[in-house]
Amino acid sequence: MSASQNALRQAGSEPVAQEPVSRQEPATRQEPASRYDYIRDGSAIYARSFAMIRAEADLARWTGAAERVVVRMIHACGMTDLPADVEMSDDFAEAGVAALQAGAPILCDVRMVADGVTRARLPAGNPVICTLGDPRVPDLARDLGTTRSAAAMELWRAHLPGSVVAVGNAPTALFRLLELLDAGVAPPAAVIGIPVGFVGAAESKDALARDGRVPFVVVHGRRGGSAMTAAAVNALASEAE
Repeated sequence: MSASQNALRQAGSEPVAQEPVSRQEPATRQEPASRYDYIRDGSAIYARSFAMIRAEADLARWTGAAERVVVRMIHACGMTDLPADVEMSDDFAEAGVAALQAGAPILCDVRMVADGVTRARLPAGNPVICTLGDPRVPDLARDLGTTRSAAAMELWRAHLPGSVVAVGNAPTALFRLLELLDAGVAPPAAVIGIPVGFVGAAESKDALARDGRVPFVVVHGRRGGSAMTAAAVNALASEAE
């Protein structure tokens, strides 16, 4: 008899056999029937959305990748009257698609644009760069006497040639891009210039459209924003809807 068994016997107890633990699968939760009738399949939602856009919006000016860009921009903002304000250079879509397929970086003025780029759509694992959060930017902005968004573009200089630029928030960033070109920095392959706002937004987009040195797309006026800008990048990146 083992010492432990002897101790138990002396205490007036015998060892108790352990019952095997029962492992039961958790019961499936029964959800109450929904009171709402809506489409739950993501692919079906996309397909119906794009069909509605093409039925409602005037897209006659564009075909192929250019049309895809405008459709996705409308999808991002929900406004089928957007095409009236869209201006796109004839070479923009082809230049943007070719640049991304060749591995060009995507330079974004704000994190909202960068985060909206769907990495799985990028054809060459393209780097998506936003320098706004770089710790050097506040000092650069103070030294240059400009906004942080514009100052952050000083850190784009090495990446800018042949890139795809996506400006969706800061008009000052779009103006600064044109100033960098004036200073002799090699141009990007294509520019999505869709900053939103009341001060400088319309003017910066007009300036880009008149400049003529780079392929571009803009939404004239105050409308724009990060969602539309990222949507344009995603349209260039892949034919898939």
